[in-house]
Amino acid sequence: MTHARSIREGSVALVTGAGKGIGRAAAVALAREGVKVALMARDEVSGQEAVEACRAVGGETLWLSADVGSEEQVRAAFGRLEEHWGRLDVLVNNAGIYAQGDVVSTTVDDWERLQRVNVTGAFLCAKYAVPMMQRGGGGSIVNVASEAGLVGIPGQVAYNVSKAALIALTRSMAVDHAHDRIRVNCVCPGTTWTPLVEASVAGDAHPKERLAHLENIRPAGRLGTSEEIAGAIVYFAADHARYTTGAVLSVDGGYTAQ
Repeated sequence: MTHARSIREGSVALVTGAGKGIGRAAAVALAREGVKVALMARDEVSGQEAVEACRAVGGETLWLSADVGSEEQVRAAFGRLEEHWGRLDVLVNNAGIYAQGDVVSTTVDDWERLQRVNVTGAFLCAKYAVPMMQRGGGGSIVNVASEAGLVGIPGQVAYNVSKAALIALTRSMAVDHAHDRIRVNCVCPGTTWTPLVEASVAGDAHPKERLAHLENIRPAGRLGTSEEIAGAIVYFAADHARYTTGAVLSVDGGYTAQ
């Protein structure tokens, strides 16, 4: 049976943090929809693995090595994208990092590092994506925030604040660019079993207990999968969501519903 595609043929997407986890799953899901996918990340090894995963489902890809927190590197990456495909229809701002600590124990360096990647990175990519989308007659930007941007989760203040800022960025951009036919929406994943979460759990003094706690605090009784989050990203990118902008969608196993 032929897969019914939900995104118009010839569309081009760029996914940041595309080497692993949610970013890789989103890139593969978009490639499966027939979208040409540019994958942006810093790590060449995992990035090339993600490129191959997209190609395995028939996707046409472009690899862009860049640190989203560097305006120079982001500008250069978008320049390569425009030269290669000449357009951009979908931007998925997924790149993100994590650190633990309350306001006392969090270092200024950790604070600034998280805001640079998680917030400034999304800002910079949008800064260069919006003009391309304006020239193309519109587009869709999907920001990947977190349940941590909606509720206060203990012991991760810098991460919480960065994700709350990403939700505010989503709403601000949605109202600023609706007249450009650029939709801006936000997916807020609950804890998802990605390499980032796996590393966090493994680094805990009691990893088994830590994992059990993460599963038990949500009504669904389990963590999410990258593919489940990717499904929400594709929804916002798809043509059938063209009346949806400024929306914040929780995909968290019921955690923020409690």
